[in-house]
Amino acid sequence: MYQNYPNPFNPVTTIKFQIPKLSKVNIRIYDLLGKEVNTLVNESLQSGEYEILFDASNLTSGVYYYSLYSDEILFETKKLLLIK
Repeated sequence: MYQNYPNPFNPVTTIKFQIPKLSKVNIRIYDLLGKEVNTLVNESLQSGEYEILFDASNLTSGVYYYSLYSDEILFETKKLLLIK
């Protein structure tokens, strides 16, 4: 999983990630308190590189985290900053 761009962002950012083989993939967005605020991906994906757009227009400014879970990558988290 790569760092989102742009970061900081307002209100849309791109999250890019790579899957080495067919895997169940889940990408979730969390606020600073650890509350899940959005699920971006929740499906099985073929191997390859993917880009998804995250539209945070319904969220307030602040720090958020996005985590990728899959069969291959147990858990990876990165930070993003929303500035409105």
